[in-house]
Amino acid sequence: MIKNFLQELRIQRWDDHRYYHHSRINQSLHFVSALSFLFAYVWLFIDPVVSALVGWLISMTSRQAGHFFFEPHDYDHINHATHEYKEEIKVGYNLQRKVVLMAIWALSPLVLLVDPTLFGLFTPWASATDFMRQVAKIWLVVGGGGLLFRTVHLFFIRDVETGLVWMTKILTDPFHDLMLYHKAPLFLMKGELIDPGLEKHVKHA
Repeated sequence: MIKNFLQELRIQRWDDHRYYHHSRINQSLHFVSALSFLFAYVWLFIDPVVSALVGWLISMTSRQAGHFFFEPHDYDHINHATHEYKEEIKVGYNLQRKVVLMAIWALSPLVLLVDPTLFGLFTPWASATDFMRQVAKIWLVVGGGGLLFRTVHLFFIRDVETGLVWMTKILTDPFHDLMLYHKAPLFLMKGELIDPGLEKHVKHA
């Protein structure tokens, strides 16, 4: 069972890399995201509020900006796949699902403007600092909820193992991205916008 789990994890990681990380800008932003996520992981045990703020404002925004604005969305000649096909087979959050998740994240602070107590859960905020700390707590729930929602969703549309593998992949992505993309900023500074090694790796996979 462990062997199958690790094999499925390798497959999900490989598919994620070869389908969605062609751009050196995207890879570089994933490197930045990975570093800040690791910081957020550590700070989760020190001050979860700081962890949430760093995780969403730096880690997630840099990560998703790479996918939305810099990753090619035209026909993928390396993998012989259309953008629509890749969106359809995406195990985790494809671009459409990411739009929904990011919209929930961006709009969630408005709840505190409508009801500062958040249905009685919070003491009404009295300063900008109070407001940001309460927003950060909401963002922690949004992040955890987004992870659990898609994991359980995969239980039903795929199987339990696929969901658990995907959750493991997401939680360990910062470590894996650091290994994969630590040289991307150097290649980018040399003027390399698209990873030329992907085609070679796909042909020999």
